[in-house]
Amino acid sequence: MQRQLEGRVAVVTGAARGIGFAIAERLAGQGAHVVISDVDHSAGQQSVARIANNGGSSSFAAVDLSQPDDIRRASDEIFRQHPRIDILVNNAGIVSRGGIETVELEEFQRLMMIDLTAVFLLTKAFLPSMTAAGWGRIINIASVAGQQGGGLFGNSCYAAAKGAVIAFSKGVAREAGRSGVTCNAICPGLTDTALTSELTIAQREQIISTIPVGRPGEPEDIAEAVGFLASDAASFITGVTLNVDGGLMRH
Repeated sequence: MQRQLEGRVAVVTGAARGIGFAIAERLAGQGAHVVISDVDHSAGQQSVARIANNGGSSSFAAVDLSQPDDIRRASDEIFRQHPRIDILVNNAGIVSRGGIETVELEEFQRLMMIDLTAVFLLTKAFLPSMTAAGWGRIINIASVAGQQGGGLFGNSCYAAAKGAVIAFSKGVAREAGRSGVTCNAICPGLTDTALTSELTIAQREQIISTIPVGRPGEPEDIAEAVGFLASDAASFITGVTLNVDGGLMRH
């Protein structure tokens, strides 16, 4: 693998496992130092060790994305260790299920905080260092649910948050483009993670039947897209919503 990101520093949220870890591993393989940010201390430290065992450079930053003050604390801590952040991957998120009538306000607010407001706060924290350096990559992991209004196993509230992430990404792309910073959103479809393992066999088979390539995604499929968008090869790509879904969204 070419080390196109040698000397760069990347922050990946929700990177202790699943898609987030695959992204962290991919960026480390490209030469970046990756700050694994997660609420799970133990799993985060284990992920740092796994990357080190494979010859990559990584560190851990604990953060609870449901708490704005903790996001600010973690951002300050990261800056103390790394004066410049080059790549931000907002990957962490939670899913809400059930119809509107079953969702309480507290659940809706927590979903919006983690899936949307945290994306804003982290972008606000790290974008200035990117614009000052004249180079930066912000990659937000949204979902096909944000385009089709839910589905798979996320409800309308989840779709609202992910749809807003897509719109936010387009706006940041406009604001930051002349500073050498790109911002793009990636929309995974069904991807094999611990979260999707909760689907029944019948639900899983029904979804796969709608995917043209005939299989679910792997975390590495999402990570490959992030690796490309983080590289200089993607310097003229910004404000894009990239579906990594095996052709599920065909419009």
